Amino acid sequence: MTTSDVRALPLVPKNPLPIWQLVKLVRRLDTGQEVIRDAGGPITRIQFGPKKLFPPIVAVMSPNGMRDVLGRSDASSERCVYHDEVRDMAGDSLFVLPNEQWRPRKRALQPVFTKHNVRNFGGHMSRAAQMFVDRWPDGGDVDLDLECRRVAMQSLGRSVLGIDLNERADIIAGCMHVASSYTADRALRPVRAPRWLPTAARRKARDAVAAMKEVTDDLVHACRADPDRDAPLVRALMAARDPETGQPISDADISNDLLIFMLAGHDTTATALTYSLWVLGHHPEIQERVAAEAAALGDRELTPDDVPSLGYTVQVLHEALRLCPPAAGVARLATRDIMVDGYRVEAGTLVAVGLYGLHHDPTLWPDPMVFDPDRFSPENTKTRGRWNFLPFLGGGRPCIGEHFARLETTLALATIVRAMDIRSVDAEFECEVPFTTVAKGPIPAHVRPRSPR
Repeated sequence: MTTSDVRALPLVPKNPLPIWQLVKLVRRLDTGQEVIRDAGGPITRIQFGPKKLFPPIVAVMSPNGMRDVLGRSDASSERCVYHDEVRDMAGDSLFVLPNEQWRPRKRALQPVFTKHNVRNFGGHMSRAAQMFVDRWPDGGDVDLDLECRRVAMQSLGRSVLGIDLNERADIIAGCMHVASSYTADRALRPVRAPRWLPTAARRKARDAVAAMKEVTDDLVHACRADPDRDAPLVRALMAARDPETGQPISDADISNDLLIFMLAGHDTTATALTYSLWVLGHHPEIQERVAAEAAALGDRELTPDDVPSLGYTVQVLHEALRLCPPAAGVARLATRDIMVDGYRVEAGTLVAVGLYGLHHDPTLWPDPMVFDPDRFSPENTKTRGRWNFLPFLGGGRPCIGEHFARLETTLALATIVRAMDIRSVDAEFECEVPFTTVAKGPIPAHVRPRSPR
């Protein structure tokens, strides 16, 4: 579509909700999307004041809108204020780089995260999940969030970094929360204090990032000093070269990428596993089917080769990711006027891609709050539109760790449910969304060992 054609399109309709309510809703990155969508439709414009002071926000929650924003291959959309805040706090990484700098980094990293290579450093999740099982041989009352964070930390550390992150788990988890909360809070404020202002919150966030960077810097230095050190992902990053230029990734950039992988990889995997176990704890008949599918593979450690035999477990995971997406939304900055779902989005607009709103749209997902893994049966998946389900985004800049996250969570879910019967206590799964989606507080459940089949 030509520039003149785009300018002939109508602007995205303005959301009718009062400004005071919208201010609260845009800071609630998951459930707030539903209220905004129900009031203004799956593509709606939010304007807090004069454009020169407050750039418009366009919330996009339709499949066609997802295609038009995420599927673009031109330079009409770019990283936004949120990515700028993360970049200022944690340095350059694949997650925050503008498109021009991102492309060569992506070319170098992409081979590291192919399905084949992920299988090579993705075999530790079953063992980490079995450690959860072994901690409760007689069953008991557990916090699913705490246990799943331990599983994710153990697996991520061993399979990706070659170290036991649980040795520093409390420090890392605390630093992650401080840093992600600070950057998200700044990005969502209509008016932000200048970065040079030495606020207490900024100093605390800087200290948190410095503590995490110390872990990743030490790891890169240790791998350089010891060629035999077992750290699969670090080794792969060190060996990576841009296929067009032959240039390697600098140690500083490797450290920055490891920090983001550690932050996003831990939270997304832990929350996906926690939610999956919690929801199965309310659906014993579905849980039993998952347990039977895993038990049919025998009483042995599950491996990446077993995933094709865990079809129903994957359906359960996908339905859990629909209901509780690891990233509730992402944002882009329109660098010129673009067409989104038949409307014009003006240059300078912050385009908020609402994955939570998309995944809970009743016109796409009948009874959207009902947990139904059959939505992802082979026959239903065949007829579903490509842009209806995007737990790891899509288009030109999807989550590079998607294969790893799917593999790890499937193996962990099957390993735990095969051995444990889970009964969830709380009726609701409370979340926070500082950076990725995380559980808010403990997720209590009662577990007991399953009888041998």
